Amino acid sequence: MTDNRGQPVRRSLGEDGTTAMTKIKAVIFDWGGVLIDGPRPALMRYCAEAFDVPVNIYTQTHDKFLEDFQKGLISEQSFWEKICKELKRPEPARNSLWGDAFRAAYSSRSEVFAFAAELHNKGYKTALLSNTEVPAMVFCRELSYDMFDELIFSCAEGAAKPEEKIYKIAINKLNLKPEQAVLIDDKAEFINGAKKAGLEGIVFKNLNQVKKELEKFLAPGFTGGSVR
Repeated sequence: MTDNRGQPVRRSLGEDGTTAMTKIKAVIFDWGGVLIDGPRPALMRYCAEAFDVPVNIYTQTHDKFLEDFQKGLISEQSFWEKICKELKRPEPARNSLWGDAFRAAYSSRSEVFAFAAELHNKGYKTALLSNTEVPAMVFCRELSYDMFDELIFSCAEGAAKPEEKIYKIAINKLNLKPEQAVLIDDKAEFINGAKKAGLEGIVFKNLNQVKKELEKFLAPGFTGGSVR
């Protein structure tokens, strides 16, 4: 069903048990694990090799400081200082080890980007919402993702999924109400956080599954069925 401007609407049950009309105006995409292959395994291998330590040892150390790095609370230099102190390894000489690692790990899913572009071209607002670090954000901006109205990064906002604050920031940037947006993310924890903040959410498994689940939010038949 559409409104008088041709925009898709869905029915939702109000507090009084009646059916209310709620417009879905935006689809928000996670980056790693949705728009691109999850980069974490390749990132951990790359950095472990750079420091000549086993991957499991590097990963344990990495995760101790990851949250502050992703929220932009510490710089990349400070991040490596902490890592190297624990690993008893010299600090990397290169300008941005994390930036180099991310570029090496990056593998896009062209079909998901194409779907985001389709949504955008048909009048939906679209956004990318990612828990990521400054070097990865810089790389992302270099890629000129013009199918998104907003690019939102935890490192620039000082908050990360599943914190309510980051979802509110996304909604404010899109100038919408929470119930007007759907988040697509590969982590159930982050979808649960979005729902607590008032958004709709779909846990990503594959694009065909996402298209099918989006049909309950978008106009019937809009998602176009299976990907070929």
